[in-house]
Amino acid sequence: MTANPISPVDTSQTHHSIARINIANLTADWFFREYKKSGIPVVLTGIFQPNTDWNLDYLSDLLGNQEFVLRYYGKARYQQDKRQWTSIGSGVAPQTKSFVKYAELLRSGEAQMQDIYLAKCPIHKTPLIDTEAIADYKAAMEQIGFTQPASTINLWAGPGGHVESLHYDVMDGTLIQLHGSKRVVLFPRSQTSNLYPFPFYVHLWHGLKLRSWFSQVYPDRPDYAAFPKLKAAMQHRVEVILHPGELLYIPAGWWHEVSALDGEMVCSLNRFWRVYPTPRAVFFWGRWRGYLGSLCAIPHTIGSLAVALFQPDRKQRIRQILQML
Repeated sequence: MTANPISPVDTSQTHHSIARINIANLTADWFFREYKKSGIPVVLTGIFQPNTDWNLDYLSDLLGNQEFVLRYYGKARYQQDKRQWTSIGSGVAPQTKSFVKYAELLRSGEAQMQDIYLAKCPIHKTPLIDTEAIADYKAAMEQIGFTQPASTINLWAGPGGHVESLHYDVMDGTLIQLHGSKRVVLFPRSQTSNLYPFPFYVHLWHGLKLRSWFSQVYPDRPDYAAFPKLKAAMQHRVEVILHPGELLYIPAGWWHEVSALDGEMVCSLNRFWRVYPTPRAVFFWGRWRGYLGSLCAIPHTIGSLAVALFQPDRKQRIRQILQML
């Protein structure tokens, strides 16, 4: 089923902006008071050395034949009504390839044609973890009071034009741009009901292939007939272009859609952090509905693991299932 005719974004409603601040003179107390306490997004600059550029040649040299799980999104899905989707995010069909093989797909244009994306791959067992850029990033996070990570540092690399669909996270996040640029569209967590998230019970029959923390709407192609409350959310839309060397702080619950701008390859890192102060996490309904969705996914996930154990390629299948968690 294809999406209904939809209107373009009303740009008169997208006047909100995000502050850009050089990190040089920031302190943890100031950052907490101005941004972390209330959960307000901000772009930080001045973190990395001027020569920091994780381009495709650089990544190929460091990562070589190391294998990564790739997501095969397919271009056609973005022309469909999302209510017809059966997979989303890390629930889409994966394949495992070496980085040099993926680099070939990027250089040939096949990765862009098929929308193949290397997403949320931990780097702690790769040479990237020992680079100057990671040292700069860790020092910057400690400077502004991020001392309790909730995840490893993850690599995101893919072709220009790729879109990570509108969703929210239950942890605070930092998105670091290292090659190419990305456009990020954000909505505050107060707009959750107006953005039509998938219901948490979809996990009962789709497991973690679908996600209740993803939206059913296209923020750039709003269908107000199907989603009338979206018009109210558009009044709160925020947009920012994230350039190489910049970091975007995305507080828990803030909806965000991330689009890789034109280029052979766009590269970012991200990491999730404990939400502090704690009341900002506890009194956030989206966090609890996300946990309810994960609970609903348990029977389906256990069943998938049981089936995988009896397959000839069981190690790869189990790895792909665990990648969804």
